[in-house]
Amino acid sequence: MKAMLLAAGEGTRLRPYTENWPKCLMPIKKIPLLEYWLTILNRNGIEDILINTCYLSDAVNSFLDRPHFNQQISTVYEHELLGTAATIRQNAEYFRNDTTFIAHADNWCCCDFENFFFYHHNERPSGTLMTMMTFETEQPQSCGIVQTSSQGVVTGFYEKVKNPPGNLANAAVYLVEPEVINWIANNENITDFSKDVLPHFLGKIATWKNTAIHRDIGTIEMLKRAQRDNCNLTIPAVDDQWYKTFLVHPIHKMITQS
Repeated sequence: MKAMLLAAGEGTRLRPYTENWPKCLMPIKKIPLLEYWLTILNRNGIEDILINTCYLSDAVNSFLDRPHFNQQISTVYEHELLGTAATIRQNAEYFRNDTTFIAHADNWCCCDFENFFFYHHNERPSGTLMTMMTFETEQPQSCGIVQTSSQGVVTGFYEKVKNPPGNLANAAVYLVEPEVINWIANNENITDFSKDVLPHFLGKIATWKNTAIHRDIGTIEMLKRAQRDNCNLTIPAVDDQWYKTFLVHPIHKMITQS
């Protein structure tokens, strides 16, 4: 397997926090968010990882340029945000023959990832080409809400509508098969994964429900709530110069302020 971590966004709803610090590196209990994602992938045997960058890319590159990461991490810089599907299409050759893990790396997610991978490879319904992680949201109008069959296959998708039919939301964490990558590569007019790709594959998308933690930390309130989440994923801090500088960055004081 390979992985695509999307880490290029500006995090406009998190301003002023993101004026000089990228959303994907926001601290969760003093550990950068992106480090959680890289640790999850490493512990599940995924070593080939592509990360897109754009906003404050120098800060992200500085974080990644540390010797303790033992994965094959590549970055691709986007002068302007392309959109999820367009980013995948631009790098399709990297993923074309592999099952690909795709995640928005500026979301906070803590769950049984080992079971998520197992379900996709061994238990998902026949004929499906993708597994979407889902979760129950308190704000369905701000999420992509899914409807599923009795087998958990997506039959309907409603992206940020006023009166969504439920609260089972798309977590924007996927495992996709090469057929999906090839379709994206062959359709130059699509840019958005949720709006363009998912509707095309209705009936071929399995779901796996995250019953633990999933948060869009796109607001200050949600980022602060994430600091209190009880996550069983332990990551020992690497006491290098980057981390020492990170600990004294003003972002920590901003998050702990009432």
